[in-house]
Amino acid sequence: MTNEQILHTETSTGVSHGIHTHEDHHHHETFITKYIFSQDHKMIAKQFLVTGIIWAILGGLMSVLFRVQLGYPDQSFPILETLLGKWAKGGHITAEGYYPLVTIHGTVMVFFVLTGGLSGTFANFLIPLQIGARDMASPFMNMLSYWFFFAGSVVMLSSFFLETGPFAGGWTAYPPLSALGSTSPGSKTGMDLWLISLALFVVSSLLGGLNYIATILNMRTKGMSMTRLPLTIWALFFTAVLGVLSFPVLLSGFILLIFDRNFGTSFYLSDIYVNGVGALPNEGGSPILYQHLFWFLGHPEVYIIILPAMGLVSEVMSVNARKPIFGYMAMVGSLFAIAVLAFLVWAHHMFVSGMNPFLGSFFVLLTLLIAVPSAIKVFNWLTTLWRGSIRFTPGMLFAIGFVSMFISGGLTGVFLGNSALDIHLHDTYFIIAHFHIVMGVAGMFGMFTGIYHWYPKMFGRYMNNTLAYIHFWITFAGAYLIFWPMHYEGLAGMPRRYYDYTNWESFKMFGGLNVFITIVSIIVFATQLLFVVNFFYSMFKGRKVTSQNPWGANTLEWTTPITPGHGNWTGEIPEVHRWAYDYGKDGKEFISQVTPVGASESSNH
Repeated sequence: MTNEQILHTETSTGVSHGIHTHEDHHHHETFITKYIFSQDHKMIAKQFLVTGIIWAILGGLMSVLFRVQLGYPDQSFPILETLLGKWAKGGHITAEGYYPLVTIHGTVMVFFVLTGGLSGTFANFLIPLQIGARDMASPFMNMLSYWFFFAGSVVMLSSFFLETGPFAGGWTAYPPLSALGSTSPGSKTGMDLWLISLALFVVSSLLGGLNYIATILNMRTKGMSMTRLPLTIWALFFTAVLGVLSFPVLLSGFILLIFDRNFGTSFYLSDIYVNGVGALPNEGGSPILYQHLFWFLGHPEVYIIILPAMGLVSEVMSVNARKPIFGYMAMVGSLFAIAVLAFLVWAHHMFVSGMNPFLGSFFVLLTLLIAVPSAIKVFNWLTTLWRGSIRFTPGMLFAIGFVSMFISGGLTGVFLGNSALDIHLHDTYFIIAHFHIVMGVAGMFGMFTGIYHWYPKMFGRYMNNTLAYIHFWITFAGAYLIFWPMHYEGLAGMPRRYYDYTNWESFKMFGGLNVFITIVSIIVFATQLLFVVNFFYSMFKGRKVTSQNPWGANTLEWTTPITPGHGNWTGEIPEVHRWAYDYGKDGKEFISQVTPVGASESSNH
């Protein structure tokens, strides 16, 4: 839908109010314009979601493969040679095969699944529907954001088919492994493709983020003031702001890295000696500069992942507890505080880089300070649940699971935020345990919350509940069984990213534990495949939605037809009269945002 197909009339509130003028355009749509190069925000959201699911399967499979190596370092599995070829000679993963798996697993899960898959899906799907807009501010730019994301995915995937293999220097791509092609096979062409892929991804994120911000600020329907927005929209708004401000810094860091790799510059290199090659001419650069540029994006990136999940969880929790969200303005304020503080804590990733201890103490303070708005959110979620009339839908279970993960994973962050303790814990399994629980698993739980809750609106059908409950309980228990024991390995000093620990007497004692973690991770991965089957089967064969508002929710997306067409509402866009959380008020179970405020109501927003 182009801007010419939407007429905007100014309302008394000064925000745009769309009038439908394009029903007659529907019969012109072809398969390509409707499903491939679509400019409908709902179809683009589905494209992001399906691409994200495919990447999640691939990323999860990589983790299972390297967990097999960690659990059974002395055994060979012929199927591995079938899958990985020369990277698993004799059914035993080689070091050259192990490190690309670890690197690409981290890269795709952080960027392509938990950023592109989560924000791309729900920002696209929910923003126009929940603010009362026909589409995004620029549908064409929105389409481009997906196709840049897709192009980045193709480039990343293509690196697997190189003779030297994909990049193998860790998902953070620290120099000199990333800056010198002569250091290892995994630093050759695969690294260039990695950089090109993520550069395309950054362009996608910026196109999307600018679109989301413009849409939220300029295209809200009549009566939809900022303080009446659902918390999902606030979370997606702050996420987009974080991305627009931080992703260009990462791109600049990558451009300098491309120069160092291919044009003989020395931004990150100095006094390097390569075995078999000799001393290199590079001097004057600093690998610490790259760390600053990377983590200036890298830490906001953590919140780019977790803020949308927080918004989705807040909405689903309020709907299924049949209670207003507790402390709406405190929730908005804490989202804002997290967004600001996210830019001020990046150097806690660099406590062991030789930074000035006084500077380190400054970042310790800010790192511990970010726990305050996070704690406010946790308190408000728990208070929303307190004495609620809770419906344990699959979406609600994943929302509660998210809060559990966020609390337990966040508590271990207090250890890592302390620069003195971090000297012992840095680059150990404690780090893996912490960020997988608080960001990785919690982010995925937020994503599952959103998928299960808005699936009826996306596809006009329900997912199978029995499979959904199996999916939740195995994933919830499995996540703790996989990552909680890793804290103890980390406290014992066990370093991460090594592919065989049998040479250390001190870490041999964790052999049995590693086998246990590997077995559980295989079971959990198989359960995710069960979710994928449920997702795609239900799309065509699931129980059809017959009610316009199956969850009894207040937000605007449930005032559209069961499967809304391009333009969302068939007539006028409804006017908003109240906030999004009037549940259990004046004897009514829920009161939609479009219901005018009555004279006898107890109070209103």
